[in-house]
Amino acid sequence: MRRSGLLFALALTACHSPNLLVDPAGFAPSPTAAPNATDPSRPGAFTVRRLYYGSGIDKRRREYRDSVTLRTGVVNATPFIRGADPKLLKERWAYWGFDAKRLPVNGRVWYPDGPGPFPLVLIVHGNHNMRQFSDPGYAYLGELLASRGYILASVDENFLNGNLRTENDARGWMLLQHLVAWRRFNADSASPLRGKVDLSRIALMGHSRGGEAVAVAAAFNRLPRYPDDARVTFDFGFDIRTLVAIAPVDGQYRPADQGTPLTDINYLVLHGAHDSDVSTFMGQRQYQRVRLTPPGSWRKSAIYIYRANHGQFNTVWGSSDVGPERGLFLNKRSLLTGDEQRQAGKVFISAFLDLTLRNATALEPVFRDARRAGAWLPRTIYLTRYEDASTRRLAGFEEDVDVTSGTMAGVRIDGSGLSAWRELALTMRARGLQSYENHAVRVGWAPRRGAAPAPRYELRWPDAVAGQLALDSRMTLVFEAEGESDKPRALSVADTAPATGAMPRASRFDWLPSWIRRSPADSAKSDLAKSDSAKADSAKADSSKSGSGNAAGADSGSKSRRGKARAPGDSAAALDFHVELETSDGVKASVTLAELSPLPPPLKIRLYKWARIEKRWRDGGRDYDQVLTRYAVPLDALERATPGFDASKIRVVRFVFDRSPAGSVLLDGIGFERMTSP
Repeated sequence: MRRSGLLFALALTACHSPNLLVDPAGFAPSPTAAPNATDPSRPGAFTVRRLYYGSGIDKRRREYRDSVTLRTGVVNATPFIRGADPKLLKERWAYWGFDAKRLPVNGRVWYPDGPGPFPLVLIVHGNHNMRQFSDPGYAYLGELLASRGYILASVDENFLNGNLRTENDARGWMLLQHLVAWRRFNADSASPLRGKVDLSRIALMGHSRGGEAVAVAAAFNRLPRYPDDARVTFDFGFDIRTLVAIAPVDGQYRPADQGTPLTDINYLVLHGAHDSDVSTFMGQRQYQRVRLTPPGSWRKSAIYIYRANHGQFNTVWGSSDVGPERGLFLNKRSLLTGDEQRQAGKVFISAFLDLTLRNATALEPVFRDARRAGAWLPRTIYLTRYEDASTRRLAGFEEDVDVTSGTMAGVRIDGSGLSAWRELALTMRARGLQSYENHAVRVGWAPRRGAAPAPRYELRWPDAVAGQLALDSRMTLVFEAEGESDKPRALSVADTAPATGAMPRASRFDWLPSWIRRSPADSAKSDLAKSDSAKADSAKADSSKSGSGNAAGADSGSKSRRGKARAPGDSAAALDFHVELETSDGVKASVTLAELSPLPPPLKIRLYKWARIEKRWRDGGRDYDQVLTRYAVPLDALERATPGFDASKIRVVRFVFDRSPAGSVLLDGIGFERMTSP
């Protein structure tokens, strides 16, 4: 009783702590840059019908006992469930009324009222309280997608939740058992779904442990035997084309003690920066392991959503990611609302399914640059990564320890005037700073003395490599970047909004397409800005009383918190530099990074109300994640703007650090890709 009362009192006291809120003024998507497509989150023209399938004898799930339209059998999953405490297992199976030898194949379905055939999408939840059923929490996606001509089944795997360990292979295998059932539904003359299912267009979606399970299922689908026990044979061979992972874990299942490899499959991963369950962007590791080979049309995308959490992608889970007790200490005022977060999910998920299952290439720009979806998305920051099978990577920094060699044979790297230059593994902000299985290069520069030339980092290649690249005006230079700081901190309105309320734009770059220009900043007088300023002032007062300091930005002054813009030369201003391309005959064309998109510094995350609790439950990691974002420079635009510049003759890509007096930046994924959409 005393303990509960203390927790309640602490929670009340902490509610006056400052939000950690980054005002997206300079980084928010632009509502004027929408692609030539309709909003993918809008309901479609189909009437939505619903049904349940299952064993019909389920002890705990009434809908799968009394309301099933299609009966299914049970499956034996004992090879995939191991390592659990026998006593706990006994209690678990007593609750459910079955054991691992008799797992039910249950699902709730939303489908269009029409002849079809329609693409099939399965979605599976992750680990949650097994008595608080998770599968109804994706009804919002079922209603949307069915209205737009998809069949969606939310798969019941609640009986695998709770106190099991290392069961994600079982979760993935169960998804394939559902596809076996769907093959039968589509062929059964008595089924209301007969002939309606397009089994040549299948997508799997998963949330949390389910997000890893979809990758496991895709791997098992192509394997002849179970990697952990080759006596177990597989014979699936479904046409799974697309995977969507929502805030996934990674590494809970490791076949042959390695991450799950995937080749030639479409892959989308979404993660909320304020996820306090999977508290670091673990899905980036699987993103790295997805290999796309030409000439296919395969794509992968990773999207980091500032202010999104773990649970609000599921309407059952809510905002208390870490359970009811620790949830009292969560800094929930930083979060998007549940409706806002699910709106972002609907936009990206629906768009990716349309792109990869229906070849709706007009939606591809949404994944190249999330600002293109600004009219459809809630106002926050989106950091995006994207790659397709056409990408020709010059430098990905994975191949060796030679800092002067590129990923493509023959590409050489050089630098001059740099204060830092090293390749390194990107690390997670928590979990003991584990590697993301992704390397990048860190380059830094210091203030120049006198007339010293600007520091630079460049990649160059000979004619033989140019022949392999086969560059032309239809291609785009791409790279990923993140600004660095020794002490990353929360951004405020003042950090992102210029004094004029609008981003400067040099007239000589007006030729750039509007969607890659830096979008105008929202006014610092917005309601959100006012709210931020007031909360920051309140935080300052609280800090002076407690002596604990301002956890939302201790290094920013009071004038900054009241909305005064920082001077362009201020150390807190976003880093900027030139991206320069040079041809074999010496013609140069360049653009500044700020004219493509502002470079956000590391986004500091405050998950808990108190700094001490934050530090304790951060597992010794940082308060920000290393998440790079994609930049693109269309070569045709450079050709139009620069007389004599011929994209086919490019031999050098150069980063010239002449715009900010000093700084440090991470770079990765430098290469070219072919544009397939405007």
